[in-house]
Amino acid sequence: MKNDSKSIEDIKAIRKIMEESSRFISLSGLSGIFAGLTAIAGALVAYFVILDNGSIHLDEYFRNLSEKELITLRWQLIADAAIVLVLSVMFALYFSIRKAKKDRKNVWTPASKRFLINLLVPLTTGAVFIIVLLYQNNVQLIVPCFLIFYGLALVNACKFTFGEIFYLGIFEIITCLISAFVPGWGLLFWIFGFGVLHILYGVVMYRKYEV
Repeated sequence: MKNDSKSIEDIKAIRKIMEESSRFISLSGLSGIFAGLTAIAGALVAYFVILDNGSIHLDEYFRNLSEKELITLRWQLIADAAIVLVLSVMFALYFSIRKAKKDRKNVWTPASKRFLINLLVPLTTGAVFIIVLLYQNNVQLIVPCFLIFYGLALVNACKFTFGEIFYLGIFEIITCLISAFVPGWGLLFWIFGFGVLHILYGVVMYRKYEV
């Protein structure tokens, strides 16, 4: 019996080592929560400051602007989204490094490299495509594109980290498809997709793996 117990413990230890070598497990739920809060803050800045309480219907609001005003507004919204992205990445790095130190693990591993590469390929493709949409003034498709490329990136990278990332990606894709049928409500779908879903995901991850 003692030998059987030792064998089971050895198998569990081997499985744990293999899992840690093939999956990036330093991803923190707190990074999801703060990314969600940052996305909501960015949307509120866009509505109350950049759009000056203009309209939730972005396509209607844009149609009432001159070409010069449209160019200025476009760059302001790009800057807002870029700040949200930078802050979200900084939160992700900070909380992941903190979690790795707490667990006495390295953040930069072969698994984290594979995770990052699989995440960045769809995200980079989406970023270029969104720039094309901005250039062509197809503003009603920008938020759906943000959502779907982000969702595809999560689904693509989920095999190198926690499985919950897959479900977050699926919900992002579903949110994108719904928003594509309701053009003009981009800010609300941004808040739900990047804000609410991230916060819910972060809470689940934190309670499951970090409490």
